[in-house]
Amino acid sequence: MTTDYHSHILPNIDDGSDSVETSLKMIKMMKRQGIGTIAATPHFHAHRTDLDDFLEIRSRAYEKLLAESPVVSDIHIGAEVAIEKGISELEDLEKLCLSGTRLILLEPPFSNYSDWIVEEIDDIVNSRRLLPIIAHVNRYMGLYSKSELSGLLSVDAVFQINAEAFESFGTRRFANKLIDSGRDFVFGSDAHNMGDRKPNFDLITKRVSADNIKLSDNILKSALVNDADSEFVF
Repeated sequence: MTTDYHSHILPNIDDGSDSVETSLKMIKMMKRQGIGTIAATPHFHAHRTDLDDFLEIRSRAYEKLLAESPVVSDIHIGAEVAIEKGISELEDLEKLCLSGTRLILLEPPFSNYSDWIVEEIDDIVNSRRLLPIIAHVNRYMGLYSKSELSGLLSVDAVFQINAEAFESFGTRRFANKLIDSGRDFVFGSDAHNMGDRKPNFDLITKRVSADNIKLSDNILKSALVNDADSEFVF
C-alpha cells in the first residue's frame, strides 16, 4: 500500500488538525487517494517543547483517534523535527523516529543556510545511527542558493518531496531531477487540514510513475526489516 511519509493528522498538537473530526476526514480523504500507510509527523522544536511532554501529548492525540474510528489503521507515529544546533545530542532523540523504524523526519531551517545544518544531520547519521528523511526538500529551492541546496542534497539521507512540487513546472523539474539522481526519496502530502492544506497525494499519483511510487514505499518496508536486525543501509 502507498505510504504518505509526512502529515499533520494528529489533533490539537501543532498547526495541523484542529480536532478529531478533522483528523478523521483527512484520513478518509487520504485513503480515497490510495494511501494505505500514514506517517503522523507533528512538529517538534527542541527549544520550545520538553521531549517527554511532547511524547505524552502525542500519545494522547493518537489514542483519541483510535477511540473514535476503525479507519485509523497502519499509522506510524513520528515527528517533524526542526534541525537546531545541538539537536543531534538530544537525549532520547530516537523516540521521535517513525514507530518501528530508525527513520526520522528532519526539517531544515527556513532561515539562512549554514554549515552547521549539514553537521547536525551528519551527527544524527554517524553518532545516533538514525536514518534522516529531509522534509519537503522542494521548498528550499527559493530559500537556499544553488550551492547551499547542493550542500543539503549531499548528506546521507532520504529526501522527502511534497505533492505540491508537482503543481508547477519549476518545482516539478527539480523533483524529477532528484528522483533521477539516484538518491533515496519518498513522497508526502504534508497535509494539515481540510482547507488550504488538505491531503493532495493524488497529485503524486497523477504525475509520478508507479515504479517511483513503489521505490518510495520501499523505504519504509526496508527500514522495518533492517530495524529488526539493528542495521541500516542507504
